[in-house]
Amino acid sequence: MKQDPVNVAPKNCRVLLENDRVRVVVTRLRAGGKMPMHSHPAYIIYALSSHKVKVTFPDGKTKEVKIKAGEALWSEGVSHAVDNIGTTEAHVLNIEFKEPPKKKKK
Repeated sequence: MKQDPVNVAPKNCRVLLENDRVRVVVTRLRAGGKMPMHSHPAYIIYALSSHKVKVTFPDGKTKEVKIKAGEALWSEGVSHAVDNIGTTEAHVLNIEFKEPPKKKKK
């Protein structure tokens, strides 16, 4: 991973579980808070709170995302920065998938 969110925003992100197949990161971003550019492999985001964020990609393009508590979204690997533009804390689980173990040659 280019820029690990846990390393670039340690006050916002914490690893809950990690093994050779998956990593689960809990992320909290207060209303008005910002996370710098970071990267994820393919992952599922599961919203623990309803919130609205602006996602900025390396090319400068942006996208607003509204998600309700209990919803899940899929994303291929991505680099982005995140701004919480809503009035509530963004509280999510990021379930990041790792490459499956390589088969050994006989």
